[in-house]
Order: sequence, then C-alpha cells, then structure tokens
Amino acid sequence: MGDSNLERMIRLAEEFFGTRNDPTQISVNEEVMARLQQIHPATVSEERDEQGPIAWMLVIPTTHELMEQFIAKAINEQELLAKTLPGCTYDAIYLCSALVLPEHRGGGIAKKLVGRAIESIRKEHPIKYLFYWGFSVEGEKLATNVAREFGLPLYSRPE
Repeated sequence: MGDSNLERMIRLAEEFFGTRNDPTQISVNEEVMARLQQIHPATVSEERDEQGPIAWMLVIPTTHELMEQFIAKAINEQELLAKTLPGCTYDAIYLCSALVLPEHRGGGIAKKLVGRAIESIRKEHPIKYLFYWGFSVEGEKLATNVAREFGLPLYSRPE
C-alpha cells in the first residue's frame, strides 16, 4: 500500500523547502502551530479528501516594519515569526507556504486557501501589503494572483 496523503505532504514540504538543513526557516511543529494560532486562527489551513490532506497553506500576519526587515534580509523567517507579537495590529501578510499534492495542482486550491485566510484576517486587521519569499514559479504565480485579487501591493524577498 502507498504512503498516506499526510506522509506525502510532509515529504513534499521537506523536499521543497529543505527546512531540516536551514535553521533560519520555519519548520512547523506543535510549538510553531501554537504560536501561529496565538497570532491568528487563520494562519494555517488545509484541504482534505478521504485519504487526508491534499493541500496545506501557511500565512503570517505581521507588521509593515517587520515585512521591510524581512525583504531587506535583516531578519530571517524564524525571526519574523518570533518578532510578530500576538495581539498587535497587523498590516501585512507573509505568504509563507502553500503545498498541493501533484495530482491536485492547477485547480485553484492554494489560491482558495490563501484567499480565505486573508479574508478572515482582514476582518480584524487593516491588511495593506502581501509579501513572499519565492521558491518556485508556482509560488510567484500564486502570490501575484492573490495580490491582484485582493488589491494588495506585492513584495518579494530576493534569493
């Protein structure tokens, strides 16, 4: 029998982002999940089918000041999360990651998940900026489409 969707998603995340070999990136675990939930309940979401998760999405609402520091490479991803304090007013969203199993790509699942998160966060925070760290052409396309849909200027951290 093949791997479960969950096992495939975990493997896909590690292969794509290589978080085990880069301590500056966010590696999602129970502690990180709890921290994200303190920031906002819409930071993490997934799409599932009968075999488990088929897509994961992670966004971090934060401040324009921290966004600028991240874009300028003055802080890394771990520091962005650590410096984003729960209970603050957020005006920027970091599109941290969106993963979709290969057989489910191209159907707009990631865009739908990110859109729902932004709508939820915007109910409480005046979001004015969207930013990302491009790891792929698909990630750049997703960020561009989401920024256009929500009328947000888009910023990217250079490689």
